[in-house]
Amino acid sequence: MALKAKYIFSGEIEVLTGLHIGGVTLSVSIGGLDSTVIRDPKTNQPYIPGSSLKGKMRSLLELSLNKDLDRNGGTHNNPIYRHECTDKECEVCRVFGATSGKSGGENIPSKIVVRDSFLTKESAKELFDLDTDVPYTEWKTENSLDRVTAAANPRQIERVPAGARFKFEIVYTAYDESHVEEDIKNILGTLKMIEDDYLGGGGSRGSGKVKFHLKSIEKRPIEYYL
Repeated sequence: MALKAKYIFSGEIEVLTGLHIGGVTLSVSIGGLDSTVIRDPKTNQPYIPGSSLKGKMRSLLELSLNKDLDRNGGTHNNPIYRHECTDKECEVCRVFGATSGKSGGENIPSKIVVRDSFLTKESAKELFDLDTDVPYTEWKTENSLDRVTAAANPRQIERVPAGARFKFEIVYTAYDESHVEEDIKNILGTLKMIEDDYLGGGGSRGSGKVKFHLKSIEKRPIEYYL
């Protein structure tokens, strides 16, 4: 298997409604947040983990192609089922990778790398200057209602405000030319599907609507590196 080229997708993710990708819950000086966002420990700025974006891309591609969700990628107590097979022609597994699930079985390595997405400099400054209780983010109060007692259960959810922008980069590795066109089409298709779905948590309650602004797809043949 010889590396032929790498394709670099780069652009920005625009947050259209508050974005919540969970981090470690902690107490703050004013009240307490029930669900915090993940932050870069060095800058304290929120970011979008590559694993979250990649997982959403894979999930939507599986659903769009009606793949069997036959492998538990989570835990026994928190199962997360996804499609994994050893068919190297599978549109999902040949891009996102798969494990055989058996000792000594053949794995399919992932052809795609999804980088962590960090705030643009402009967005970081805009969010830092906002008058909110927590740096760079907002609080959203949500209520769940007990259907029997009618008692309210308010929760404080931390979100990245609408208007924020994150830089994103996806790298696709081509080992031959046989599936490149279809794989790139599917990668771009998953980004479009996310725009009509959601990213992160609370999507059914209004959070996580985003738009991808793709600026370039750069092909770097093996000669670029050698």
